[in-house]
Amino acid sequence: DIVLRLMHENNYITEGEYRRAVATPLVTVKQSMESTDAPYFVDLVNDRLTDRFQDRDFQGTGYRVYTTLDLELQHDAAEAVAAGMKEIEAVIEKRRKKGAKIGDPQCALIALDPHTGEVKAFIGGKNYGTSQLNHVAARRPSGSVFKPFVYAAAWNTGLTGTSSTAITPSSVFIDEARTFYYDGRPYEPGNYHSAWRGPVTVRQALAHSMNIPTVEIAEMVGYKNVVDLARRAGLNADIKATPAMALGAYDVTPFEIAGAYTVFANNGIFVKPQMISFIRDKSGQIVYEYKVEQKPVLDPRVNYLMVNLMQEVMQSGTGARARQYGFTLPSAGKTGSSHDGWFAGFTSKLLCVVWVGFDDYKDRKLNLSRSALPIFAEFMKRSHKHRPYRP
Repeated sequence: DIVLRLMHENNYITEGEYRRAVATPLVTVKQSMESTDAPYFVDLVNDRLTDRFQDRDFQGTGYRVYTTLDLELQHDAAEAVAAGMKEIEAVIEKRRKKGAKIGDPQCALIALDPHTGEVKAFIGGKNYGTSQLNHVAARRPSGSVFKPFVYAAAWNTGLTGTSSTAITPSSVFIDEARTFYYDGRPYEPGNYHSAWRGPVTVRQALAHSMNIPTVEIAEMVGYKNVVDLARRAGLNADIKATPAMALGAYDVTPFEIAGAYTVFANNGIFVKPQMISFIRDKSGQIVYEYKVEQKPVLDPRVNYLMVNLMQEVMQSGTGARARQYGFTLPSAGKTGSSHDGWFAGFTSKLLCVVWVGFDDYKDRKLNLSRSALPIFAEFMKRSHKHRPYRP
């Protein structure tokens, strides 16, 4: 209004123009996004272009590459990560003041439409200027976000028609110290909080991420059957059929986990993640256009049970704290912790995977599983305010 008054006094606008302008409501316009707002995403897109189109120079003039990124969701992701990392760094700073030598934590977030595979938001690290390592594409042990594949393989036992061997959500296992033997070697997993619950249902075991029942179920189902299912869902071939596999001991990337979880969010059908929608040449002709790549992985009945149990994680299990952070929409998901923190979850519209950890993979006893969930909750809370993702 001050500027408008000065324009009027200096005869740049008329009395009528001044009054109309003052009466017009003020609105804000979100800043446009440049490649610097999604540098890790742009780097990975460039890598994919180089690998797939070796005979074309996309850095030259004329070509236009249209990506799947949603600019509003990318801003939401950046703000959610910034808020979450601020909390984590505050905890770390307290440790440093007591003499602990702790480096900088890192974070990754990938969100996609599970029905089309389109990547909508992508944060590859805390600060691109500090580290160009793309943590969405970096391999780390998956921890308990792998467990749903063990349980999904268990539900498959109900499709054989032999009820005596079928595992259901109501099947009871004993959560107590136990030694498993594989290849003549002992394996003795513990629970995260070193507490045992005794007899528990399978539903309770997944909701509270119990280790002993999970490994026992994998043993009954067959380690190889679990691995075969995980690979059909897009996880890498380095995952081995061992007891430790059931607890996520093998390395995967957040990008792979996001793709694998499309199975659960898409009625048992795997959808390959994509970042490039289409490409035009200098004449405007489309030289490439993405087509959805998908394949069935789980029987819809099995997937229904799996999603139902992952909803229980959000209602009464290790993911229930998302409600405390203000994310209250119907959702399903799974926490994960190794030395890192993971959370993977989805609504009917959007799937999101968050990873938090340290590049040197040292265990700082920081309970990082509590760091990924708040970032997930904050992002999902923001993202579902936009029209395309409203429930």
